[in-house]
Amino acid sequence: MYRTAPLIRPDWTPATIALMVLGFIVFWPLGLAMLAYILFGDRLHAFKREANEKMDGMFKSCRRGGGQARGRGGWHHHETGNVAFDDWRKAELERIEEERRKLDEMRQEFDSYLRELRRAKDQEEFDRFMRERQNRQTPTADFTA
Repeated sequence: MYRTAPLIRPDWTPATIALMVLGFIVFWPLGLAMLAYILFGDRLHAFKREANEKMDGMFKSCRRGGGQARGRGGWHHHETGNVAFDDWRKAELERIEEERRKLDEMRQEFDSYLRELRRAKDQEEFDRFMRERQNRQTPTADFTA
């Protein structure tokens, strides 16, 4: 079984030239795309293969865990084999996690304080508006002649 060359290949063939000219006539980006295919199409397969290999390598490292994984309480690292270092690291991570919890609680308290301040300010502005509105309302005089 023999293999024929494709009619549209990245080369200066009559078919690719005609498609490029037609592309420029119909919609100029199509002509530009065809020109790019003619000039750089032979590099497309190598580019695609390299991109696939890089992405495969990246996903392979993700499947292995990459040395760390996100757990419920934070980052969990693989043990190094040095018990003293692993114990120290575990204690430090727990201390940092506790600090984060304290900061989250403080942020929640501050957010509720700000909500209360906004509510009080809104209430004060509304009360002032109502007082000014009542002061502006004057009894209408009857001007019948």
